[in-house]
Amino acid sequence: MAAEGAQGQTAGEYIQHHLQHLQLNFNLEPVKQKSIIDFSLFNADSVFWSVLLGAVGCWLLWLAARKATSGVPGRFQAAVEILAELVENQAKGVIHNAKSRKLVSPLALTVFFWIFMMNAMDLLPVDLLPLGYQAAVGDSHAYHRVVPTADLSTTLGLSLSVLVVCLFYNLKIKGLGGWSHELVTAPFGAHPVLWPINLLMQIIEYVAKTVSHGMRLFGNMFAGELVFMLIALMGGVWAWQFNPLTGGFWLGIGHVIAGSVWAIFHILIITLQAFIFMMLTLIYVGQSHDAH
Repeated sequence: MAAEGAQGQTAGEYIQHHLQHLQLNFNLEPVKQKSIIDFSLFNADSVFWSVLLGAVGCWLLWLAARKATSGVPGRFQAAVEILAELVENQAKGVIHNAKSRKLVSPLALTVFFWIFMMNAMDLLPVDLLPLGYQAAVGDSHAYHRVVPTADLSTTLGLSLSVLVVCLFYNLKIKGLGGWSHELVTAPFGAHPVLWPINLLMQIIEYVAKTVSHGMRLFGNMFAGELVFMLIALMGGVWAWQFNPLTGGFWLGIGHVIAGSVWAIFHILIITLQAFIFMMLTLIYVGQSHDAH
């Protein structure tokens, strides 16, 4: 059923509009993506919000560290200390090299906090920031999405960064010769006939882990964003055709109830997805320390 919104959009048009990114080419000119993979443009909204939230997250962690005291900690300091201790304990269980943990533990903490903040943008009202952006640029049809982790390019960028860290530790811990030997001898053995098969299996493993790492986060956040849009449509239809004597009245009640329940449940989702991404990061980096 196509229900029209306040701006004359059907439900499908409303969702399609909200799923479109603000896309610019490298001359900062507005363009639209023409294929599934298009390296001639970038999603400017995802870049803006991810960089901004990353800077805010680092500032908050720095603020907690700067104001840390040896006495009774405040609530904010205690929360950060609990989080840091949780990450450090998880890192100890996966990465046994103490020198590596000096870099990997803060990295994992930053990853968790950063992804949590990006995920939490999904809890804002669906139309709040997009309408604000449209008003700022004077274009009621301008595109703007505010959940960076609901963008596949963002999550795959994060997973590719984890892959780079894993490759770095493979080289650092095993050396070029040791890692090269592992690539052609694991998992099936060191016989020269098996070298090409082993190398192919290693490449497939790295590609599969990287793609699934990014796709898992993207899939969950994209689905959550879509559910919020559907709930917003219920409220939009209710406001557009408000009549206490018709069924449209109950859409308003359903909008409030469904929105509240889904928002509460989504707090668990955004936290869990940030934790899963962090744990997989630790596991993959830990695997790069292990010799086969």
